[in-house]
Amino acid sequence: MHVSIDGANLSIADVVAVARGGAPVSLDPDARRRIDQASAYVDTLLGRERPVYGVTTGFGRFADVVISPEDSATLQRNLLLSHASGVGELLPDEVVRAILLLRANALACGYSGARGEVVDTLIAMLNQGVHPEVPSQGSVGSSGDLAPLAHTMLVVIGEGTARYRGDTLTGAEAMARAGIPVVALRAKEGLALINGTQVMTAIGSLAVYDVSVLARTADIAAAMTTEALRGTASAFDPRVHAARPHPGQAASARNMLRLMEGSAIRESHRDCSKVQDAYSLRCAPQVHGAARDAMEYARQVVEREMNSATDNPLIFPEDGDVISGGNFHGEPVAMAMDFLGIAASELASISERRTERMVNPQLSGLPPFLTEHGGLNSGMMIAQYTAAALVSENKILASPAVVDSIPTSGNQEDHVSMGTIAARKARQIRANAANVLAIEIMCAAQGVDFLAPLEPGAGIAAVHRAVRAKVAHLDHDRVLATDIARISELVQDETLLRAAEQAVGSLE
Repeated sequence: MHVSIDGANLSIADVVAVARGGAPVSLDPDARRRIDQASAYVDTLLGRERPVYGVTTGFGRFADVVISPEDSATLQRNLLLSHASGVGELLPDEVVRAILLLRANALACGYSGARGEVVDTLIAMLNQGVHPEVPSQGSVGSSGDLAPLAHTMLVVIGEGTARYRGDTLTGAEAMARAGIPVVALRAKEGLALINGTQVMTAIGSLAVYDVSVLARTADIAAAMTTEALRGTASAFDPRVHAARPHPGQAASARNMLRLMEGSAIRESHRDCSKVQDAYSLRCAPQVHGAARDAMEYARQVVEREMNSATDNPLIFPEDGDVISGGNFHGEPVAMAMDFLGIAASELASISERRTERMVNPQLSGLPPFLTEHGGLNSGMMIAQYTAAALVSENKILASPAVVDSIPTSGNQEDHVSMGTIAARKARQIRANAANVLAIEIMCAAQGVDFLAPLEPGAGIAAVHRAVRAKVAHLDHDRVLATDIARISELVQDETLLRAAEQAVGSLE
């Protein structure tokens, strides 16, 4: 796969292909023409008597300090140096790659005024595998992701540090080894590189993709648990969901029905006296569906944002205008990321309740804590504790970041979005939720084992085989952390999703 950036058509799938798959990147010729036109116009601004923010003035609270044309290059370099003030754990390479791609695509919109040479450098860093070391904390999500973007872009000018082919090097050394010339910044270019929402959007784009995998896997887990608990599929009848036509809800119900189709387990209790199942089974499509609809909203916001010009001021060379605005404000992404985190948290919350029903002998009809030798063995008792702990942690993380604001830059920037915090939280919630689903699937596979020789539906049977290829049935106590980690990997690398889809076709 090859990704050509033009400032308008980048997708989350493209970001994943570049960030995780190493897909090569190039710049669209039409985008290059727009970039060159805006860059040429910036050169004309240096001689203007009227100040132009960030070109012939300082930044933030220093917007009223006029900078001479001779000092414009120093101004841009100083901007990167001074704003590289982040702290905390380093962002993983996949996020850094997404940042580089999204910043290049934003410049390709042609409103930023940076030269094509700058965009070419970002693309070369992607294609050659030069990954700046970027601290994860320090952005308030307005006036752009200033601190983390500054750390990212230090390497462009030969400063900072970067990872290259397994080594941690100075920015200058990493660029030299990769054969990429460093850039001497010109007017507006430093500001164009760091004044934007690309860090929160990079984290967010990967999180949206991962939650979409999680949502389909949650349907698999719920269907598998329904089989293990000998639940009914009647609540998934399409007529029920047509009567309340939320799209995510209907899709989730269709998935669960397809996964359970042909189930001998279900046939074995079709005429039993049970009238209806608990909410965690019966209402799975409603809960999963609401999460899906929230995820779809986040996807739309993120894909719109990644194809936007988000710095300031914006250059409109055809109109002869430079306009100071606020496209760097992360509010749209911040709200979407808070919503995405809540959605992933709810997928985990209802999953843990299903796990509890399987390990609790008063509710399950299965051996206590899914072990045939209870007392001497504790079985899967503590796995449910772990799921409960993760769900509780998610409740704290799901508290929205966007509702907070602390003014910065001498109160010039008096309302900020905290969007990068929202995105980081969504990423962590998604990771926790993946482990919660892994625990449910581990328990559900054990429950299905106890119902042999009855077979579940074809989709669930395929998932069960994929689990058992990595994790054996629990006959006697062993370290469950290893089992959980193996199944969590199967969840996150889409092995279980692919197994189900090979059996019943693509899930929605």
